[in-house]
Amino acid sequence: MTIDETHDPSLDCWVESAQGHVEFPIQNLPLGRFQSVGGQPRTGVAIGAHVLDLHKALALDLLPAEGEGAAAARQALQNPLALNAAQRIRLRRDLSTLLSTGDGAARRYADELLYAQADVRMLLPSPVLGFTDFQAGIHHTINGRRMRGSGADSLPANYHQVPIAYNGRASSVVVSGAPVRRPHGQIQSPSGVVYRPTQQLDIELELGIWVAQGNALGEPIAVDNADAHIGAFCLINDWSARDVMAWEMDRLGPFTGKSFATTVSPWLISPEALAPFRGPAFVRPPGAAMQPPSHLYSRAQQEQGGLHIGLQVFVNTLRREELGAPLVLVAESHTSHLYWTPAQMLAHHTSSGCNLLCGDLLGTGTISGPAPGEGGSFKELGGSGKQPFSVGEEPRCWAEDGDVVVLRARAQREGFSSIGFGDCVGRVLPAQGMHHG
Repeated sequence: MTIDETHDPSLDCWVESAQGHVEFPIQNLPLGRFQSVGGQPRTGVAIGAHVLDLHKALALDLLPAEGEGAAAARQALQNPLALNAAQRIRLRRDLSTLLSTGDGAARRYADELLYAQADVRMLLPSPVLGFTDFQAGIHHTINGRRMRGSGADSLPANYHQVPIAYNGRASSVVVSGAPVRRPHGQIQSPSGVVYRPTQQLDIELELGIWVAQGNALGEPIAVDNADAHIGAFCLINDWSARDVMAWEMDRLGPFTGKSFATTVSPWLISPEALAPFRGPAFVRPPGAAMQPPSHLYSRAQQEQGGLHIGLQVFVNTLRREELGAPLVLVAESHTSHLYWTPAQMLAHHTSSGCNLLCGDLLGTGTISGPAPGEGGSFKELGGSGKQPFSVGEEPRCWAEDGDVVVLRARAQREGFSSIGFGDCVGRVLPAQGMHHG
């Protein structure tokens, strides 16, 4: 990924709220879909505390009317995820010019171009055609097996060779802010198998990878070409019903305990925006058996395939909210704990000849760190229900009705402006009553 003038930390923006903004400065410029009160769905650009209406920018002739720039902008209006890398770069540069302080024409139309983010409803940035959930967070994998009694530092026998994954449910992927209903499921209890609402509702802190350019059926994507197929990144909270999963996973893996809701943040954080925050992949243990197989090995991936983004989990309870108390930070993690790079996950996904499509979403799996307070799930933070963690003065092992969970991410590096992903928010609603007949 190329670092260019759009990453310059000295670049100023005429949108005042963008100046020094820790998530959406002019150096970020993510695309998304939004809807104003009484309006139609539109494509917008996050800038500071505002959304720039891309449709109006085109209508006011503030972006190129012809050529590659116009083609890129028109494609973004239809489906912002469908832009290829060249189109993303061109649109990013045009938007950077439009929003920089030197552009007096755009500033004059500020009232027509800008909406306060607080006044609009964010939508899914793209139809989700498929959802695949990986298990690339090595410390989450170790922690989970340790809690199941598999021993310290235990990993599956294939973990160093295979980016483990399963195909999840695309239809239940929802955008940040949508409520999450506590699911029912089959649960093994001391009195036998019962069907009831989950009592172990959990979260999973993940990085999301949006596929922009797919591949033909039967034609795998080489690992060195995989980054070109990634259109954007987001945050994912892949909600889990742990007690349901414990009963149903033998032998084909998760099903109803995972299919009820997956929350994604609404902004498409482009690979270009994240170019300054690329770095080495996870350092693997020595030995040939620990190295990736040939279809996943690439020196470029080992040197620059990793992403270096700080992650946070915040929680608030209904009682605390009613008292006006703020969110509580309960965990911090980092994408450097991913054992496999996004490109390796995508390449392995297609290695059988599986065809990915524009709009497919890949989740990294839970990203946890090795230390206390770095768990990306409540199961880890609460010792699998045995060691509650605190949300203010209230103990938690699992998510309770009324709780709100907020995931945040920020990429930071000396010499560059920090950029964020926007909040990934979900509130737990009580289970609905079941009618048997």
